[in-house]
Amino acid sequence: MAGKTNLEEILKMLRPELQVGEYVFCCFTEMPNNSVAEAIMWFRESEGITLIVAKEIADKNGWPYSFVAALITLTVHSSLEAVGLTAVFSTALANSGISCNVVAGFYHDHLFVPITDAERAMKALQKISG
Repeated sequence: MAGKTNLEEILKMLRPELQVGEYVFCCFTEMPNNSVAEAIMWFRESEGITLIVAKEIADKNGWPYSFVAALITLTVHSSLEAVGLTAVFSTALANSGISCNVVAGFYHDHLFVPITDAERAMKALQKISG
């Protein structure tokens, strides 16, 4: 099933959903053993490997992190080729003074916001959704 590309249609169906838990970004020069199965996401950059995991997993393994985030999923199935969605929600969050780190999966966009701003972020996102 193809994702939606029409921005107006996407915004009507946005439906942000706050996920349970706290999430952290950890950085490594090499992938830690058995970490892929526990990762929400990992990404290789020239400087190192970023691993996003539940905070409890990082704490259990003694992995360092500095940013504790809430995870908000935009439950609409937007296409990876959709134009303008990131601009709309990032502007709404920026206007509320909330930082946002975005991961686009095949089906949904996932927003990592400071854990202390989770409820305010949900309100800002709900204002732009239909």
